[in-house]
Amino acid sequence: MNDLKPITLPGLDTARPLIIAGPCSAETEEQVLTTAHALARKGIQIFRAGVWKPRTKPGGFEGVGRVGLEWLKKVKAETGMFTATEVATRAHVEAALVGGVDLLWIGARTAANPFAMQELADSLEGVDVPVLVKNPVSPDLELWIGALERIYNAGIRRLGAIHRGFTWVDKSLYRNHPYWAIPIELRRRIPNLPLFSDPSHIGGKRELIAPLSQQAMDLGFDGLIVESHCAPDTAWSDKNQQVSPETLSFILNNLIIRDMNTTTENLNELRRQIDKLDNELLELLSRRMQVSQEIGSYKKAHQMPVLQAQRYEEILERRARQAVELGMDREFMRTVMQAIHEESIRQQMKVIE
Repeated sequence: MNDLKPITLPGLDTARPLIIAGPCSAETEEQVLTTAHALARKGIQIFRAGVWKPRTKPGGFEGVGRVGLEWLKKVKAETGMFTATEVATRAHVEAALVGGVDLLWIGARTAANPFAMQELADSLEGVDVPVLVKNPVSPDLELWIGALERIYNAGIRRLGAIHRGFTWVDKSLYRNHPYWAIPIELRRRIPNLPLFSDPSHIGGKRELIAPLSQQAMDLGFDGLIVESHCAPDTAWSDKNQQVSPETLSFILNNLIIRDMNTTTENLNELRRQIDKLDNELLELLSRRMQVSQEIGSYKKAHQMPVLQAQRYEEILERRARQAVELGMDREFMRTVMQAIHEESIRQQMKVIE
């Protein structure tokens, strides 16, 4: 994907961060226009609103449908803002393009389905429109890249990704756990891919939008897609994660935007220290695996099983507690230890087989 282009539109100010904002759902014409005018006064250039809303269970508000596209036309005519909406089927794409929508995004549930993604890709053949693809609900980087590649193969070059967090088994502070390692790895794999953060869906609570937005900026994300409603407490969907245009403006005005190109000698020295510590970590891990091989030989000689679940769980719990005491995240350490244990098992199996 070396020939990807920035997410640009005629007359759009693309200074970092690029902000896309608007309500979770287009509910009424009055709600859409009131929110859009308020956001336009705050300098927001791209207005987002869900016209079709895929819900987890039937019975919830699933969007107003095509009539919402007429409201988006009025937003553009009255405010000069660009418009964006979510698409999940070929019919959605065709209606949105006929309706003059400027930017399309593909949701997490759709991105997880290769059949749906291919249908969307086929419907976008020969079209020049910006498309953003949210991460799948599961923490699967290859599935996310596959979804992006399908849209890229359709000829879309103004292509970007939205990090909206991942479904997590354990209880978490977040609605969708950010698992920052995945978008960081996506950026390493596709460096020129525009990357947006969706703090509304990650946090699930409006008080988390500001810190999550700052984290995204600190990690070099290109922009934010944030849910903003003229009356958030009465929103028909996801009211807890929406903020008023005034609150959004306050959050954005207080963001610290760091210069991603500045490098100082002090920073280089700190990086050299990191490189040295990484080398030491690798040497320690190598020694640990040598011990694992010796354990494998012992188990083979004494007809013992490789996996001993109780011992494994004790290690995970002990190391997680130690990590917290040392100021690190519990789940981070469990993830590290799970990876180390998996390699340890592989080393033992090499000896036993």
